[in-house]
Amino acid sequence: MSTAALWPAVFLDRDGTLIREVGYLCRPEQIELLDGAAAALRALRAAGFKTVVVTNQSAVARGWLSEAGLNEIHQVMRERLAEHGAILDAIYYCPHHPSEGIDGYRIACDCRKPNPGMIQRAAQELGLEPKISYVVGDQNVDRELALRVGAIPVLVRSNGEQTLVEELANPALFDNIKMAAEWILAQSRNLIEGAEQ
Repeated sequence: MSTAALWPAVFLDRDGTLIREVGYLCRPEQIELLDGAAAALRALRAAGFKTVVVTNQSAVARGWLSEAGLNEIHQVMRERLAEHGAILDAIYYCPHHPSEGIDGYRIACDCRKPNPGMIQRAAQELGLEPKISYVVGDQNVDRELALRVGAIPVLVRSNGEQTLVEELANPALFDNIKMAAEWILAQSRNLIEGAEQ
């Protein structure tokens, strides 16, 4: 499959990017969509991007939440977004932790961000091209993940973080997901216009 046949995506962190960071979210009633999250997803999908969540969820490894419980949380999040006309194309999660956890979840895996496993899997299953995509998140691991897969890092400080990676390679940094999406859309328009000239 050639790059021309692959889709661009916006890979999104979950906590602190789409929903409020609450520490270890373990119950559906803790879900609170961040302002502008649904509007951002609608705009990105309307512009032709696939929207894919990639999230570390070590609460599973720690035994605080089952994978079934995590899937329920994700279903509720999808439903809340859908109420505002916003759709996610997929959600990928890493339930592991390299040094904490129970059973087979305590492992050094290739899917825990900043390792590229979740994006590699999404690219294969959904026909995506990371090199024409963006990774949006609120932590340094999201920036590092973007660099490892050849995507463009975009950072948000939805939780009010003031010192987030400003010293590191100056990635695009915004106060929220809606502003980040607007920048991504402007960047993609500039690329298209440049290619047409």
